[in-house]
Amino acid sequence: MSDAPAIETNEQTPAAPPSAIPPEELERLTSDIIAALKTVFDPEIPADIYELGLVYRIDISDDRDVTIDMTLTAPGCPVAGQMPGWVENAVGAVPGVGQVVVNMVFDPPWTMDRMSDEARVALNWY
Repeated sequence: MSDAPAIETNEQTPAAPPSAIPPEELERLTSDIIAALKTVFDPEIPADIYELGLVYRIDISDDRDVTIDMTLTAPGCPVAGQMPGWVENAVGAVPGVGQVVVNMVFDPPWTMDRMSDEARVALNWY
């Protein structure tokens, strides 16, 4: 298991009703989605977007559509226009996933504190 920072949730949002997806299936989908996210790299940084802490939220609806809120290390990132498509393609290839929507958000801004220990080692940023 990774040391990636926990995915943040909005504390003001009321607790969601239980999912119509069976718990084992939801766990498998979540694990497979995270594995897919770990295949997407910022070409300028040799660490995947999940371990870098760029993924803020993963939401799986009852019909298995997936919404991902993510950010970039900097708003002016040269691949800002391409990254959502890479993420959509990677997650869309996960068996059982419906439509994938990727939202780019910049609040809160990304900081190196969001990186996992794995990413810090890969980047030699200890």
